[in-house]
Amino acid sequence: MTAQTKLAPEPQAVVSALTRAAIFLVATINPGAASLAAVRSFCGDLPGLLRAVGFRDIEGNLSCVMGIGSDAWDRLFGQPRPAELHPFREIKAGPRHAVATPGDLLLHIRAKRMDLCFELATQIMAQLGEAVSPVDEVHGFRYFDDRDLIGFVDGTENPTGPAAIDAAYVGAEDAAFAGGSYVIVQKYLHDVAGWNALSTEAQERIIGRTKLADIELDDAVKPTSAHNALTTIVEDGKEIKILRDNMPFGRVAEKEFGTYFIGYARSPRTIEQMLENMFIGRPPGNYDRLLDFSVAKTGNLFFVPSATFLDNVGGDAPSAAPEPSDTPVVAAPQPAPKRDGSLGIGSLKGDPAS
Repeated sequence: MTAQTKLAPEPQAVVSALTRAAIFLVATINPGAASLAAVRSFCGDLPGLLRAVGFRDIEGNLSCVMGIGSDAWDRLFGQPRPAELHPFREIKAGPRHAVATPGDLLLHIRAKRMDLCFELATQIMAQLGEAVSPVDEVHGFRYFDDRDLIGFVDGTENPTGPAAIDAAYVGAEDAAFAGGSYVIVQKYLHDVAGWNALSTEAQERIIGRTKLADIELDDAVKPTSAHNALTTIVEDGKEIKILRDNMPFGRVAEKEFGTYFIGYARSPRTIEQMLENMFIGRPPGNYDRLLDFSVAKTGNLFFVPSATFLDNVGGDAPSAAPEPSDTPVVAAPQPAPKRDGSLGIGSLKGDPAS
């Protein structure tokens, strides 16, 4: 094994098999040096918590991805910082509003069983204690054959294998943060009664796929305002993919029916362009008609550093944060995965602590 291979960063479990359950936790970091020190210390402790809970059911496929917001990054780590990390960009267009909401930390917990997710979330919040204030907590579930609560299969076009690695992980374009990923989250609530009042054919034209068979509509009949048309991003003749792991959630008695959107990408620009197309339109005015029935209640952008980066974080203030040589920087950066999908970033078996 070469020295270069040994220095390659291990990613967090962004590229991971779909699970039946998930918890999405968003929190802000409380004021004070003690809070920052506690969060920095937690960065290195998370793998141990994950192993301890996950070992109770080794077939439960428990994982946790930790993301850090733009302002929090400066407070926690200072420089250097990921090249494209910035606050979530709010979008307003008529009655449509992609809101930006508070959030310094994201914890995306996934497993085959909700009890594993719940136990890990409990241990995480106990360890963070008074250092953070929770902003939002959503418990997601798979709905039948991977459908959302408006009845359509969600995530059909997700990339797999090398294509997923290429879509999700930062490569040589920001070598100091190779193996990291950008993630955007939004919590949408649906007007299910209004949606269900539409004919199936009208719903299919809005989504761009058939409802029962999940087949993409032919371009000859699919409107240019269809959801899947507006969220297809092409650059230089190539479609730029993202990795979604959306989950339905809800409270029936409260008439709350929602979709938690979570999209990982090697650059946030791809998802931001999708959102502009949806909310403003491509061209402007040709917006996503799904937004007539769905309202975004939250909006955040985080950077997911590599597991190697988190493992090297200490409890000291940013001036004593790991130097670039301690983060995944090598003399000859690994090339972007254009041929075989490899970033040279180690195992992708789903254990951030590997």
